[in-house]
Amino acid sequence: MKSQFYPYPYRTRIHYAKENASLILSHALKEKINDQCVIICVGTDRCIGDALGPLVGTLLKDKNFRLPVYGTLDEPIHAINLEESISKIKSKHPKGFFIAIDACLGNEDLIGHIHIKKGPISPGKGVGKSLPNIGNLSIIGIVDQLNHEDCFSIHSIRLNLVMKMAQVIVDALKNSTYLS
Repeated sequence: MKSQFYPYPYRTRIHYAKENASLILSHALKEKINDQCVIICVGTDRCIGDALGPLVGTLLKDKNFRLPVYGTLDEPIHAINLEESISKIKSKHPKGFFIAIDACLGNEDLIGHIHIKKGPISPGKGVGKSLPNIGNLSIIGIVDQLNHEDCFSIHSIRLNLVMKMAQVIVDALKNSTYLS
């Protein structure tokens, strides 16, 4: 089965120089970014491991990002309001190209990687939730390893890792809109 992830170099690890990581991601995004793009950041600040999306949304809003951004620390899009939020966003942007951003769990050797993939994210999947998919394109940050025996292991993630990943994604989005 062929991976939906873009091949290297469109997945990167944040321990590389930040400029390189954001540049690699921005080149992957630049062909997809246009005025119809809408950024949807999924997650909650009640769990550090799940705060990647709202951190990205807040940083983008604080920097007056030129595209519409939904999902911030002040107004997060999470499991409880996901369906309603998606409905409102789609009605406001009926021709939108949705770029969804979320944290996810993966293999231990992939922690810190940021992946861009065609298609939607599946919020909550790593912790056993069944929520609506969202996005034409997804940016996911692998924040911890998937542990089937302890779905709450995501609570031990360092905020430092999540902040660094959020900043790389923000820089990549800003660079990609500048390059397009």
